[in-house]
Amino acid sequence: MLTIGEVASYAGVTVRAVRHYHAKGLLPEPERDRSGYRRYDAAALVELIRIRTLAEAGVPLARVQELLRAGGEEFARAVADIDRRLCAEIRERQRHRERIAGLTSGDSLALPSEVVGLLDRLRALGVDERIVRVERDGWIALAAHCPARVPEWAARKREQIADPRLIGFFLTLGRALDRTDDDPRLVELADELAAHLTRMTEEQGEEYIGDVAVEPPFARLMDALAYDTAPPARRLVELLANRGWTGWTRLQRVEPAGARRPPTSPGETGRAGETVGPNRTSEAGRTGKTYGRGGTGGVDERGGPDG
Repeated sequence: MLTIGEVASYAGVTVRAVRHYHAKGLLPEPERDRSGYRRYDAAALVELIRIRTLAEAGVPLARVQELLRAGGEEFARAVADIDRRLCAEIRERQRHRERIAGLTSGDSLALPSEVVGLLDRLRALGVDERIVRVERDGWIALAAHCPARVPEWAARKREQIADPRLIGFFLTLGRALDRTDDDPRLVELADELAAHLTRMTEEQGEEYIGDVAVEPPFARLMDALAYDTAPPARRLVELLANRGWTGWTRLQRVEPAGARRPPTSPGETGRAGETVGPNRTSEAGRTGKTYGRGGTGGVDERGGPDG
């Protein structure tokens, strides 16, 4: 007769495993000796080895007893069923491995490869990391909300960032992130942005600018995300309202705010009565920033950053 430690050792399992099999009803409790210790015979050892073999083969413990008691045909059917389940698990784990292998950066965690490529391209071009984060977070939300449209939006964005004027605007905007809301450079950026949006609309149509299939509450949520990451974006949107554009995630043409107000001083006001300096007027539509997914991006009409 064997002690629990001996039978566990001979069967190649731990004492804890033996006790667990007792608790699950897989291995009957043996009789105890006069001192109260369990004593196992050869049959118990053989049964324990069979349980261990099935468990190591991937058979769920809930089905071990079924297989131990099954006849030949029933055993074969049960094994075939377990094999199919294991194959499905292997395929699922392989998919997990492929996704893990693809997570070379934090961007890959929640974004498809084509979007990660766009973000990497912006970084390679020297775009401020804060702007890249705005792009990334917006894409994460959009990819989860409208996954079917991501390839379309990503293709559009690739076209847009191929324009060096757009990258020039990104670089200029990056420097604007450290400016205050009353910095006159933000007014110039709004002029540039409005111009680019107007030009893109004339060339591609309004859907090219604002075609984002998201509900207004979702768009507002994404706007708030952009404002938190890049606070000057909120001021830019306010300035854009004076230039005939509204929104950040869902850009739309509107009647320019204050368009009918008379200028306060001839030659010193912009289109919305905004002072921009002696003998200089703000042009409606001299900049641009467009998401390929309905967000932002832009261009310095002079071919690059100037601020």
